[in-house]
Amino acid sequence: MKQFICIMCPKGCHLSVDEQNDYAVTGYSCAKGIKYGKAEATNPVRVVTSTVVVEGGQRNRVPVKTADGIPKTEVIDAMKVINQVHLKSPVHIGDVVVKDLLGTGIDVVATANM
Repeated sequence: MKQFICIMCPKGCHLSVDEQNDYAVTGYSCAKGIKYGKAEATNPVRVVTSTVVVEGGQRNRVPVKTADGIPKTEVIDAMKVINQVHLKSPVHIGDVVVKDLLGTGIDVVATANM
């Protein structure tokens, strides 16, 4: 039995996930808890947010994020890649900063105009 605190809403439900019973979830207050509990027990993912260097803009860094969750085990390697990125202004919201990060099929995109 795995234990998690759901982060899908402010309630922070204490979930129990029974791996021996088809990942049955208990302790949730809404359907989001079921989905979160199963995903966290089987394949935890995280959206990574960071900044990258940009030259010629109003500021010297622009915020970025992964377009979707990547495997939690890949977060440190993802940050190594993101930290090496240098852009030139202009940068627009939604611009792909890193295509197919670590072969995950997930892009890193800009979240601000610069």
